[in-house]
Amino acid sequence: MTRTYVDVSREGPLTILTINRPEAHNALNAESHLELQAVFDDFAADDAQWVAIITGAGSRAFCAGHDLKQQAAGGGLDLPAKGFAGLTSRFDLAKPVIAAVNGVAMGGGFEIALACDLVIAASNAVFALPEPRVGLAALGGGIQRLPRAIGFHRAMELMLTGRRVTAAEGLALGFVNEVVEGDVLDAARCWAATILEGSPMSVRATKEAALRGLDTPLADGIREQFSYPAMQAMLASQDAVEGPAAFAAKRLPQWKGR
Repeated sequence: MTRTYVDVSREGPLTILTINRPEAHNALNAESHLELQAVFDDFAADDAQWVAIITGAGSRAFCAGHDLKQQAAGGGLDLPAKGFAGLTSRFDLAKPVIAAVNGVAMGGGFEIALACDLVIAASNAVFALPEPRVGLAALGGGIQRLPRAIGFHRAMELMLTGRRVTAAEGLALGFVNEVVEGDVLDAARCWAATILEGSPMSVRATKEAALRGLDTPLADGIREQFSYPAMQAMLASQDAVEGPAAFAAKRLPQWKGR
């Protein structure tokens, strides 16, 4: 698939996706949604890629959400099967995704961040779900994810008013992991590097069990986790042998991801 609005680079087992519509504050039109979905499909299917970072081009915006100019011109609100940016309805992705929020994250841009596993934000980043102010609603998962992330009443405050939240407030509320004064992408790379020190099989098993556990009673989650696909793959993997062997030999493990 030819890409116009998404840049992709790979640094070993790390995939970096950059939304590249800076002239539109990286708002997503129909074509960019499909491009992102295809890129995430490739990432999910590539056994050599273990962690992804998503960010925006330029220094002003991570993603300003849905392209309202396209909608005003009759473009509609249709989203790809995997949701906003091909990510927000991708519930089967066990590989971790980090948001490197380099500026404005409005509407769908905030929803992309909420769909990620870690959110690293530049100090100038701003988050909001302002859809009610333009006659819409946060249909890319924001309505469901924000209350889970910060609690019902705080989430309702932000969703009903469309109030903007700074990176520092996002850190205090709990949906931001780190606020960065320097290069937010470099900071996200450091987080990715730390994750990559662990077995990708273990990381995927952990993410899968944690996500399923959100909607599962505690006792059921503890019992059922052994039947989850990523957990079974981890337990049967070469990495499950390599980890204890490396620990016993006092050496760094050589992860195979299988």
